[in-house]
Amino acid sequence: MKRLLTVLTLTGMALSPVLAQDFDNLPDPIEDVNKVVDNTPDSIALALTSRPAPGSTRKGQNPVLYLIGNSTMRNGTKGNGSNGQWGWGYYANKYFDESKITVENQALGGMSTRTFYTDLWPAVRQALKPGDWVIVSIGHNDNGEFFDQKRARAVIPGVNPDTCYVGFNQRTQRQDTVYSYGTYLRKYISEVRAKGANPILMSLTPRDARDEKTGKIIRKPQTEWAAYVAAVEGVPFVDLNELSGQSLDSYSLWKQHYHFLGDKIHTSKFGAEMNAYNAAKGIWESHNPLLKPLKEKMANMECPTYQVDRKSGKPVVFFTGDSTVKNADKEEDGMWGWASQAATVFDTTRVTLVNAARAGRSTRSFIREGLWDKVYNSLQPGDYVTIQFGHNDICPITDQKARGVIPGTQDTLHVYHLDNGIYEAVYSFGWYLKKMIDDVREKGATPILVSLTPRNEWPGGKIERRDGSYGKWYREVIDETGVEFVDMHNISADFLDRKFASKLPADKEKAKAKVGDIKEKAGKYFKKDHTHASKMGAQMNAQSFAKGLRQNGSPLAKYLKK
Repeated sequence: MKRLLTVLTLTGMALSPVLAQDFDNLPDPIEDVNKVVDNTPDSIALALTSRPAPGSTRKGQNPVLYLIGNSTMRNGTKGNGSNGQWGWGYYANKYFDESKITVENQALGGMSTRTFYTDLWPAVRQALKPGDWVIVSIGHNDNGEFFDQKRARAVIPGVNPDTCYVGFNQRTQRQDTVYSYGTYLRKYISEVRAKGANPILMSLTPRDARDEKTGKIIRKPQTEWAAYVAAVEGVPFVDLNELSGQSLDSYSLWKQHYHFLGDKIHTSKFGAEMNAYNAAKGIWESHNPLLKPLKEKMANMECPTYQVDRKSGKPVVFFTGDSTVKNADKEEDGMWGWASQAATVFDTTRVTLVNAARAGRSTRSFIREGLWDKVYNSLQPGDYVTIQFGHNDICPITDQKARGVIPGTQDTLHVYHLDNGIYEAVYSFGWYLKKMIDDVREKGATPILVSLTPRNEWPGGKIERRDGSYGKWYREVIDETGVEFVDMHNISADFLDRKFASKLPADKEKAKAKVGDIKEKAGKYFKKDHTHASKMGAQMNAQSFAKGLRQNGSPLAKYLKK
């Protein structure tokens, strides 16, 4: 094939001294050709105070794994999620053994293959040592104008090594040459190898966009270009675009969307964690022998699951929730969660019970701490999951426990700066419930929403009902999702009212004394405080759950004791 050289010379007017300072003092964010506003127009000067100095994370003689990318890998100057967006490089280190290798995220928002190479790569290249590793996954910002005064970051599409554009770069105020996407990748590869280090090419993270015909996530054209360069140059290639695309393809459209935040490219914490896992998975499952030394430095890639003795025809019921579902569950006169007593109402020869609840948790903290993921990873078609939260959800949002949620059920979020200095996007109570419901159905299992247990509070001589808050929110979630609902709150409350409710006298002091008497009598169903159950109370709530299943005509009811 005849090799072609294309040269185009452009000129521009001289600009102010401000724009002659490379990436310092960048103007306000602008919309690119994809109608996306880059939210991270960081100055290099500021970024260098936040990003690690190249090679500074090295431990002794251990190698360093450098990550080269843009805002999908490191979002914002500090990459701390202050805008609710996260880059996957923040979570990459969890898949590597830090006693053998350190992961150094050198990515920066707004960078293209070209601008990273000209502005940030020289410092990384200088820090490279033999045995280091470099992942290059960049290209989201490679389109636009070649020499515009705001970005000047575009590259020539494709892999042709003999195509370039020459012109006056208005941003840098000097002559510049622009090469093809593939040429820049070749530059990274050759310079990494020259330092005795190991290059890895990785395709881009996918966008929040599906093909109208196939219904699948649109794959990026840079994938083919990077794969071609990797094959020609003999470099390991990980198709992150395909791996994460497959993950997104398996999700509901609602779940797909919340893996992104703010636009169709930048990811939420959920999306960043997904991409980080798939990036590591791509390395771990690769058969390329060049990756063997790196795989030996990786941490365990197995997702946490519950070890369940599964038998054909015997479904598993996972109980999730807080201390009202699972407590100490040991001392006869101690505090008990009702799922510890589930065996009193279920035929355990026909169904397997797994109590996955955790004391002190809310919907938010149960998900954030990975407790939900362990259940999610364990699910198989035909399983059941009870979802029961509320006691710890409407409480302070930013304190040390970080478990409060936004009241209500709307698909809303707000980024909070927590007392521990971390930023977190917090959603509504109903949103977290809907996430769990959607996750369970994705796995072919059946979710059952359960209202919170009643408290030993007796306003007006009748047990407290929280139907105006939690009850309202549960029903809004039911209306939106069609999930099966067991109203344990009111079933147990009805039982307690029948036993202890009483009309109060008109005299306030006598009424107060009467309420105290009621609480004392009902106290045998509670332990230590007004929320936690005694063993008797736990058994009562388990009976309420069974009653609710029978009233619903639930498929799970057939596994109850006769």
